[in-house]
Amino acid sequence: MKTLEALIFDVDGTLAETERDGHRVAFNQAFQEFGLLWHWPVGLYGQLLRVAGGKERIRHYIQRYQPKFEAEDIDELVVALHEAKAKHFQALVENHVIPLRPGVRRLIVAAQRQGVRLAIATTSAKDSVIPLLEHLLGPDSPSWFEMIAAGDMVPTKKPAPDIYELIINAMALNPNNCLVIEDSQQGLEAATAAGLTTVVTINDYTRYHVLDSARLVVNHLGEPNLPFKVLRGKANNAYYFSLDLAQTLLPPQASTPG
Repeated sequence: MKTLEALIFDVDGTLAETERDGHRVAFNQAFQEFGLLWHWPVGLYGQLLRVAGGKERIRHYIQRYQPKFEAEDIDELVVALHEAKAKHFQALVENHVIPLRPGVRRLIVAAQRQGVRLAIATTSAKDSVIPLLEHLLGPDSPSWFEMIAAGDMVPTKKPAPDIYELIINAMALNPNNCLVIEDSQQGLEAATAAGLTTVVTINDYTRYHVLDSARLVVNHLGEPNLPFKVLRGKANNAYYFSLDLAQTLLPPQASTPG
């Protein structure tokens, strides 16, 4: 029987509800700071999430929704807006506005105790992920993860597999013995393209994504007193996500010719 070697987590929407109540709010605060009459309501932000990366999202918004907007240097403005957004996001994190999703802490602590290696694969900047981990999981929590791979560490962001391939190579992992926890179609495509078995925990923004290649789709990881809902795949009678369940989701061991 295979042994689960590593769990790899996405961050935004997977570890915590950062998108709607975190990043979206911070973008709007940055626009206001710069005197821009732009506002990203909940519904529009769901559409913008199809574009991976904050700076890329701003550029797409300008091209698609503000085609007449002019600035002396658009690229410089995009960078400045993104830096301001990061500052506002940090303030939201420090004010404990953003909660962990159900089951996240329990699963990570269990992996630590049982020697399952941990990694993070996110399109967010590393300097926004570290404070988030420290506030949600504890000041020492970044050290729990053997690798924190961020979007600016690879040439192409999700849905390209670059970030997962980076983790596999840097940690010398066998993809068949690893499990990814994601929340979106883009993340699922990135992980599966790298040959990784993937579990998707949907949220309000991703509940209608095409998730056919996921091994399991649930509404959240669940707790013993808060069962998850299975939306796709089989949970083998489990009602919350555990390392035992993760083990059963790994691809079967290839038989050796006799």
